[in-house]
Amino acid sequence: MIKGTVLDFAIIVCYFLFILGFGTFFGKYVKSTKDFFFGGQRFSWWLIGFSCVATTVGSYSFIKYSAVAYQYGFSSTMTYLNDWFILPLFIFIWLPIIYYSRITSIPEYFEKRFNSTTRTISVFILLVYLLGYIGINLYTIGVAFNAMFGWDVMITAILISFVCAVYMHAGGQTSVIMTDLAQALMLLSAGFLVFFLGIEKIGSISAFWKSLPYEFKLPFSPFNKPPDFNFVGIFWQDAFGSSMAFYFMNQGILMRFLSVRSPRDGRKAMFLVCLVLMPLAAFAVANAGWIGRSMQNLGLLSNSTDPNHIFVDVAFGITKPGIFGFIMAALIAALMSTIDTLINGVAAIGVNDIVKKFVPDREDTFYLKWARTISLAAAVIGVALVPLFMQFKSIYLAHGTFIAAVTPPMIVTILFGILWKRYTTKAAIYTLVIGSIAMLISIQWPSVLTLLSHGVAPEGLQYLRALYGLLVCTAVSIVITVLSKEKELSNIPGLVVDTIHEGKVLFKGGEPDDFDEGKIIHCYIAETSEGVSLSTKMMEYLQAKPGDILYIADERWWLGGLRSIHAKAGTPHQGVDNVLFLGSDLITQGNLDINRKVTVIKII
Repeated sequence: MIKGTVLDFAIIVCYFLFILGFGTFFGKYVKSTKDFFFGGQRFSWWLIGFSCVATTVGSYSFIKYSAVAYQYGFSSTMTYLNDWFILPLFIFIWLPIIYYSRITSIPEYFEKRFNSTTRTISVFILLVYLLGYIGINLYTIGVAFNAMFGWDVMITAILISFVCAVYMHAGGQTSVIMTDLAQALMLLSAGFLVFFLGIEKIGSISAFWKSLPYEFKLPFSPFNKPPDFNFVGIFWQDAFGSSMAFYFMNQGILMRFLSVRSPRDGRKAMFLVCLVLMPLAAFAVANAGWIGRSMQNLGLLSNSTDPNHIFVDVAFGITKPGIFGFIMAALIAALMSTIDTLINGVAAIGVNDIVKKFVPDREDTFYLKWARTISLAAAVIGVALVPLFMQFKSIYLAHGTFIAAVTPPMIVTILFGILWKRYTTKAAIYTLVIGSIAMLISIQWPSVLTLLSHGVAPEGLQYLRALYGLLVCTAVSIVITVLSKEKELSNIPGLVVDTIHEGKVLFKGGEPDDFDEGKIIHCYIAETSEGVSLSTKMMEYLQAKPGDILYIADERWWLGGLRSIHAKAGTPHQGVDNVLFLGSDLITQGNLDINRKVTVIKII
């Protein structure tokens, strides 16, 4: 049965047109590959935070977690709330390393930290990861549209990938970040709207609560049961295999945090994501399953409902025409906000790690054209992978199996690379190669996972594949490093935790001073031929010196840094205090309006 009215269809079509136009509009801010991949490193922490949540919550999130919530209750949220242990590693170690080293891709980090061989291997693994992730999201939205309108899964995947590829082709990272802000607000609003309308349909919060069995109200699943959703399996799969991969090896997320104006803003964004927005997102994507179970127990929903269709069925059953269209548009928003990031990540790797290797030293416009071409190719390949994921019996199983099978070797190599200075190149290569082979073995012969069963029934062992990969890759890393005669690498300033200060020195080109970041001054722009010059008094207030890196932005905070630029402070002038002398090239590069005041902050 086709769900929805003409009004619902109209809202979905209008959303498509809006997001296509909105994303394409920001193409005018893209003048270089730095803009295309990193948005010019200009954006504010709150904008990046919302963008990260929009990326994290894909279309598969609503479908997958609503299905789990419908089957197992409140414990469905535990898969989204296990990022707490990642926080210190990311904000104090990985973020400053990738930011100050000015890397453009994760494979580039591997070459700087180890050698070109590790870079080549990591390019292959990362492309498999990102392209597969695109395929999973396209498959999920195909399932949703099949449930709503009876559309063929492949036709839906082709349509959605086309829309994403068009605005990605135009605006790159800037389009991703700006559209993700709108889409994050939309998907969170829709998720909460489903809950409130569901409660209204049921009658009251009390009726909702009483209609659920006791085990549905527990925050965690039992330790090793049921086989397909137990605590130990979900922890290792989602916490290590998924969340660790998301923040440490997902090229799209790395580029998101490299788009912030400073590492300090990156830390703020991460706190916003983990402590505020992700708990809200966990509620938003899962509550349709809880509502659906309550409605079923109260006789308001069919007992034959397919868990994979529960989000669509509940949304259709509790809403009126127009509202259903809005909620389905939010489902599309969740998909597009994830896919655009993944496509941008594939383009970054394609240009920086493949094209530039074979065709070096060309004009930046040449590489920008390649970035846009690769974006289109990534969308096509994602569509081609959809039939692979259609073979799994559930979206949750398809997503978990794929992520756990691909990510452990890369995650372990990154962690040892940033935490252990003694970690050798040979160990990194062996970990990537042997680890990947071990993961393939676990897929072909899953019986190897029985040693790690924790009492989990055989049909649930696939969720322990991430733990298996962690143990195998960790063992390889330690053994090869200890046995290796290779000397400790000395050319790794800024690439290991105890060399971060050296990275700051290289980033600035001098001794860093970032302890006073946060003081803000407001100035008028006076255009000059080149350079940056503040008055002596303003420089003293910022505790800045010539050579320090300043962040200059339009004073309208709600632009989130869209009009801004980084520049090195020059010799102070002796003129009017609230006047900033700024080179015309920097004004153009930062899209600044000389008729508006700007704010100036010292970064380092």
